[in-house]
Amino acid sequence: MVVNAIIQARCCSTRLPNKVFYEIDGKPLLWHIVDRLTYAKTLDNIIIATTLNNSDDEIEAWCNCKNIKCYRGSEEDVLNRYYSTSIMFPADVIVRITADDPFKEPMLIDKVVRKLVDGNYDLVTNNCPPSFPEGLDCEAFTFDVLKLMEEKVKDSFEREHVTQYVYHNLSMFKTYNVSSKLNLSNYRWTIDTFEDYEMVKMIYLKRNKDNHGILLMDEILDILNNNPEIVLINSKVKRSVMYNK
Repeated sequence: MVVNAIIQARCCSTRLPNKVFYEIDGKPLLWHIVDRLTYAKTLDNIIIATTLNNSDDEIEAWCNCKNIKCYRGSEEDVLNRYYSTSIMFPADVIVRITADDPFKEPMLIDKVVRKLVDGNYDLVTNNCPPSFPEGLDCEAFTFDVLKLMEEKVKDSFEREHVTQYVYHNLSMFKTYNVSSKLNLSNYRWTIDTFEDYEMVKMIYLKRNKDNHGILLMDEILDILNNNPEIVLINSKVKRSVMYNK
């Protein structure tokens, strides 16, 4: 059983171009995402799937410098990018990771993957409905499902957003949603705007200096409870439809 995490990343972000290289605590956002995934026990490989655009040459060069696996494919057809990445780097299970989220939770990723494997599910997520902070989203699905979507999906929206075909046809698939004991979906921990970036930087400034590991969800919640003004930094940013409900 091979489990690959595939990080979809590009430099031409509409709202915050080149954000994957914005520095947080002295390291680029992309570094933080990869580093956090190394703490997940269920992952065999971490791969960055970027685009063929010249602007993403920098991502490929960074991957080569850091000895990180990289695949380059379509910018708009992200589904095909995932499928082609999984042909080049074969896996039984794929974990979909977006390059917007500096606080991915390794233990949550492991929980999603184990639920998928142990329960013989087609797809397991934690945001249908969401109960974790926005930015801790995680999806794991089988290669068979990925192959089916690649062959069947024609809609451009579904091809851009990879797994939407499953959510639009739930009766066809065996799915499961991992939920938080507390509903924390009111928090926004993703980076789409400069305000989001400022909020994340402030969290790092307030972290426990004795903690030399990664910032986990419980510590971040403590920081925000003790410094409620941090939440206000990006409170006006328009959220995705899922988290506006």
